[in-house]
Amino acid sequence: MGNGKKTPAAGEMLQGTLDMLVLRTLVMGAAHGHTIAQVIEHTSEQALEVEQGSLYPALHRLEDRGLVSAKWGVSENNRRAKFYQLTAAGKRKLATETSRWRRMTRAIGLVLDEHGPGDQQSDSNSGGGL
Repeated sequence: MGNGKKTPAAGEMLQGTLDMLVLRTLVMGAAHGHTIAQVIEHTSEQALEVEQGSLYPALHRLEDRGLVSAKWGVSENNRRAKFYQLTAAGKRKLATETSRWRRMTRAIGLVLDEHGPGDQQSDSNSGGGL
């Protein structure tokens, strides 16, 4: 499991990515904030750290946009907690954002690839570029 230390960039997420991860986590069912954060961190093999200062504003934003609904309940340790659930609009938004994310990561992967399909030039022969 490593030494537990994160690289300086670990846990930093692109704008909108946390919203997508929260929506994805809620596909499994209603959950309160602490559980959402734990699931994201566990599923990412601790590569993503979800801070309360980012998570709760994201949850409120998603609720304001009608992508999640919230109701008060009792957590597994008998504490009052707000439970968030994915709405139909949230499911549609998740599908759209997941598709967009996959297109973007594919495009970035193509740029990061050495030269792309059919390009036989070496780095030293590229004629400048970026």
